[in-house]
Amino acid sequence: MATVDRVLPWRRNTEQNLASHLSPVVESYLKYHPKASTGMIHRAYDVAAEAHATQLRSSGESYIHHPLAVAKIVAEFGLDDISLSAALLHDAVEDTELSLDDLRRDFGEDVAAIVDGVTKLDRLQFDSREAQQAATMRKMLVAMAKDLRVLLIKLADRLHNMRTIASMSPDRQHRIAQETLDIYAPLAHRLGIQEVRQQLEDLAFSALHPKRFAELDHL
Repeated sequence: MATVDRVLPWRRNTEQNLASHLSPVVESYLKYHPKASTGMIHRAYDVAAEAHATQLRSSGESYIHHPLAVAKIVAEFGLDDISLSAALLHDAVEDTELSLDDLRRDFGEDVAAIVDGVTKLDRLQFDSREAQQAATMRKMLVAMAKDLRVLLIKLADRLHNMRTIASMSPDRQHRIAQETLDIYAPLAHRLGIQEVRQQLEDLAFSALHPKRFAELDHL
């Protein structure tokens, strides 16, 4: 089974990018919303950082780097502070002791509903590739009808996971990469986010066929 054992150098999300923690997220947000308050975003980061404080990713880095990276991608989509707060907290209900009621109380119904939507998509599992593709696409389209921000955060989550796929086990690399080609790249295309679609396709192809990808990259 072909897998990658390194992060592609032009895709790597380095420690340097996260050196100032929340600053890159806020800077990207203010490019689109120069007069907006960033108070909710800072509060969401503080809550997420505390909730994930003892957790590590498979790469060994602090888990909070993942929500920060997802929020940075969401900020580059030009979304609002509710979306960025939900992005920072998107794994909190599933992976920490925080509850939806906690988020609802501290950040409002919209943030809680978006996090709940992302969490539900994360929990979808299917037995076959065809069933997975069809059922997941239907579920995502239903989610899109309720709140497009759920899908955009999920795409950002998948994009960062693909950028850091080298830290996963070979079996998981293959499963995540194939799922990305089958579901998430087409979804990005449907939503008109072609840069994200291309990145997802490139990263998935490099994970599934590293030798062929390297040959094509050097043409």
